[in-house]
Amino acid sequence: MAYQPPVRDHAFILGEVLKIDRYADLPGFSDAPMDVVHQILEEAGRFTGEVLAPLNSVGDKQGCVWKPDNTVTTPPGFKEAYKALVEGGWPALGAVTAYGGQGLPAVVNLAFSEMSSSANMAFSMYPGLTHGAYSAVLNGGSDAQKALYLPKLASGEWCGTMNLTEPHCGTDLGLLRTKAVPQGDGTYRISGQKIWISGGEHDMADNIIHLVLARIEGAPAGTRGISLFIVPKFIPDADGKPGKRNSVFCAGLEEKMGIHGNATCVIQHEESIGWLVGEENRGLNLMFVMMNEARIGVGLQGVAQAEAAYQDAVAFARERLQGRSLTGPKNPDGPADPIIVHPDVRRMLMDCRAIIEGGRAFLFWTSLHGDLAHASQDEAVRQKADDYMALMTPVVKGFLTDRGFKVCSDALQVHGGSGFTEHFPASQYLRDSRITLIYEGANGVQALDLVGRKLAANGGRAVMTFFAEVDAYVQAREADAGLKPWLDALAGAKEQLQEATMWLMQNGLANPDNAGAASSDYMHLFGLTALAYMWAQMVETAQARIAEGDADPFYAGKVAVGRYYIERVLPDAAAHLAKLKTGADSLMALPAEAF
Repeated sequence: MAYQPPVRDHAFILGEVLKIDRYADLPGFSDAPMDVVHQILEEAGRFTGEVLAPLNSVGDKQGCVWKPDNTVTTPPGFKEAYKALVEGGWPALGAVTAYGGQGLPAVVNLAFSEMSSSANMAFSMYPGLTHGAYSAVLNGGSDAQKALYLPKLASGEWCGTMNLTEPHCGTDLGLLRTKAVPQGDGTYRISGQKIWISGGEHDMADNIIHLVLARIEGAPAGTRGISLFIVPKFIPDADGKPGKRNSVFCAGLEEKMGIHGNATCVIQHEESIGWLVGEENRGLNLMFVMMNEARIGVGLQGVAQAEAAYQDAVAFARERLQGRSLTGPKNPDGPADPIIVHPDVRRMLMDCRAIIEGGRAFLFWTSLHGDLAHASQDEAVRQKADDYMALMTPVVKGFLTDRGFKVCSDALQVHGGSGFTEHFPASQYLRDSRITLIYEGANGVQALDLVGRKLAANGGRAVMTFFAEVDAYVQAREADAGLKPWLDALAGAKEQLQEATMWLMQNGLANPDNAGAASSDYMHLFGLTALAYMWAQMVETAQARIAEGDADPFYAGKVAVGRYYIERVLPDAAAHLAKLKTGADSLMALPAEAF
């Protein structure tokens, strides 16, 4: 079955649960009333479903091609689709108006990005990384750099990348060796090799703007001595058009298990010309602007691939005939019943849907706080939103990709042996989604960041604010008998998360290995609690519509899936708490040589 963008669910979250119309007095939101958002969602669904989705299998099977002249050709149809993307104005949706963007809220742009990633993850990475480069220049570039690069990055006329990883170092960027030599004229000569550079070379845009981490000669060792540079593939001329070819090139493509339609490049800098972005030795701070945006985007990819895989699994389960229902034939005129009647198939599909819909709401809720952090005129609202963005980003990235990959695995399992063949798209979703647990900071690193940095920031202000928000939500609805099962489940999960937080505070400092050993379980406990909060809000909204006499089965479906979440998924939280509290002793008991 062809991918069907979940436009109705996006509209439900944005309009009915998050109620973004209430922010109509804020910049960006004033241009995005829900009638306009509905039109954007509908057109986004058409474009991603009709233009991008048909190229997904093409990109997987044919991939990108590197040539000896160091150029890369994207899969058939990608170049034309990218042109249509730019002509449709999609890359500019969430970019600021001062530099040619449409200035709409990031949460609205996120809806398009999710559909795009579901339809064709490899393709969507090109504009996704470009927007990340745009954000880094917007936050740290000079006025001249912004004027030159931002309009073209915002429109998608030029693409962008981030050059971080080197052959000898991945997550530990303090070990990087790429050097930058000042030339006395405001430029630097950049030399070094970068690997795993998504979209590092291709044939879809007139120019590619690399944002490169390098160390200026004489800079301090470690992360304190890293600077950020703009290194364009073609150096802009006096008119701002691509001019002289820079000495940065693609030395080859990685052979990957998935995302074959995205050019993952080895990028060689041979005294390429670069321009410093921001201050010397402060490059990592600026790059984290891009990386944190990318981490939200990777969490989005977890949900997006899960959605596409789930849709395919449902279509297969409805059509595949095998066995008879345990309660009697449901297809008496056929040789067997469709496998969707079997409880274990239902279990997998319901697991999938509960995580996807709850995860999507959590993703959008978090993104909305990112908008409020920039747009709100209320300092307290901005502080809370900033706190939440810092706290939730590792949870969004780590939890939603871990669970998203499991959804893709369950979707393949629904297919049985057929899923293990290339006759069905299930294997591509599984292969494509696997990278999301690794890049932009592996999920174990996200968990360590959560417990080691984000919890303790500002004396624990962010997590305490979240606990207070959940408490207030539950207390304000105590009289709602219909919502009581979800309120009780949410309150119980929040108590478990609070207990885990206190355990970390008491035991993590005494033995740092305790914090490390607990980190992944804590991240998952946090994710399950956050989704419980989302499901309570979605069920509350759906029940209110039902009580008003709305017979749309969409709302009854929300209540049913929400019930499944609290009864069959949320109980995992208790297991994570129990494992977390065992500490590091058994985990660290074996000496390294015993493995």
